[in-house]
Amino acid sequence: MRTTTIDFQPLSTAPSSGNVVVFVRDDLAPGKAVEDLLPGIEALIRRAAAADTFKGKALAVMSLPAPAGFDGIERLHVVGLGPAAEAAKQDWRAVGGVIAGRVSGRGATVLADLAGIETPSDAIAAMALGARLRAYTFDLYKTRKKKDDDSETDTIPTRISFAVADPDAARSADEPWAAVAAGVTLARNLVNEPPNILFPLEFARRAEALSEVGVEVEVLGEARLREIGMRALVAVGDGSAHDSCVALMRWNGGAPDDAPIAFIGKGVCFDSGGISIKPSGGMEDMKGDMAGAAAVVGLMHALAARKAKVNVIGAIGLTENMPDGKAQRPGDIVTTLSGQTVEMVNSDAEGRLVLGDVLWYVQDRFKPTLMIDLATLTGAVLVALGQEHAGLFSNSDELSDRLISAGRHTGEKVWRLPLAPEYDKMIDSKFADMKNTGGRHGGSITAAQFLQRFVRDDLPWAHLDIAGTGMNAPKSEINTGWSSGWGVRLLDQLVRDHYEGA
Repeated sequence: MRTTTIDFQPLSTAPSSGNVVVFVRDDLAPGKAVEDLLPGIEALIRRAAAADTFKGKALAVMSLPAPAGFDGIERLHVVGLGPAAEAAKQDWRAVGGVIAGRVSGRGATVLADLAGIETPSDAIAAMALGARLRAYTFDLYKTRKKKDDDSETDTIPTRISFAVADPDAARSADEPWAAVAAGVTLARNLVNEPPNILFPLEFARRAEALSEVGVEVEVLGEARLREIGMRALVAVGDGSAHDSCVALMRWNGGAPDDAPIAFIGKGVCFDSGGISIKPSGGMEDMKGDMAGAAAVVGLMHALAARKAKVNVIGAIGLTENMPDGKAQRPGDIVTTLSGQTVEMVNSDAEGRLVLGDVLWYVQDRFKPTLMIDLATLTGAVLVALGQEHAGLFSNSDELSDRLISAGRHTGEKVWRLPLAPEYDKMIDSKFADMKNTGGRHGGSITAAQFLQRFVRDDLPWAHLDIAGTGMNAPKSEINTGWSSGWGVRLLDQLVRDHYEGA
């Protein structure tokens, strides 16, 4: 896979070779430091822009091969930042992504003259984050490349050097975001892996590797799950040749006596639908039905690698939903860890069974101050929100507001949907305490109502339905792959903003 190297150097020496990146606003004037290093650059940009109809709009790029008068420079990339009046709204992550997209598989020097920007080191760090995210590829299982496209550059390192006024400040600002980028990359890799490679116990082994960054990991095997009563989770995997398990991850970065916050992820490593089997078209995408668990693992890596001052529990329920003679059937009734009983109406509504048991276990054992779960839970959320927002359900206005704010900041947006007693009645069962689906109407809501029955009323909780964002998400300046790693940046921002100690 392609690797990306980013470094920082003083903005004091004119580059004499390779790719060079400069910024302009809609007045087409580069910064004074850039003009001093490359005399005549503004006149060159204006001549080229007139011929190319380039106007310096935000994220627009004009590339000039072997620019006249600048010997040794192979290609000059002029990146638009838009009007100066909109500088406060600048998405520097997207700028970094645009740069990485242009120089993929090559080296480049970015003359980052950000005079006038209030916190230039933060802007540089955001660009570096965007560049790392955009440069990601997953081609682990490709054994050959086509010679008639750009794929041969996928394994060539991308080297980006930011020339800045204060390299030390930029380097310090970048360090925690590099940890977040590594967490997103980990989540993306997990979602992209094929299900014959990443079955439940292998997923747990990948989680155990977090010990390298200081995360304590405990794996509960299937025998243990049966012993403690996680019958709903285990029932999902009864038709699979692979055992189910739960991976519990603990990061202790806060005060020893501080109660943790908890993140729970659905980890159905492949979802065939079970006896209620899915249509064959697109079923291969169901390897991504563990994107919630992947996000939790990526988040735990990010928090530990940047030494977040908070105590965190990450818990992922890992299983595989397959049909065979031992698989659960529509009509079966199972007793959950909570003691509540569930009638199986549809074996393809399995993720809520996994989460219900894990939610109950985490709140009972770890006594967290809040819980947030992530799951590719329902196709209904795509009908409601498309792929631009994840569905947010919560029993806490404060937690909801904080998640919405973090989503706006990171671009991983959420939209709150209702919970209400009227919806809850839709999952009442004639034969058990509840059934595992409430029918077509309000499918995402009734799924969230199901989960709420496994959360104490006094415990702040949020459920994020990421079926539209966790896999096969829309392409953007910072993500061009099938797996987005959605949720790592959102929840890291939430922790930064509200839950880290001084």
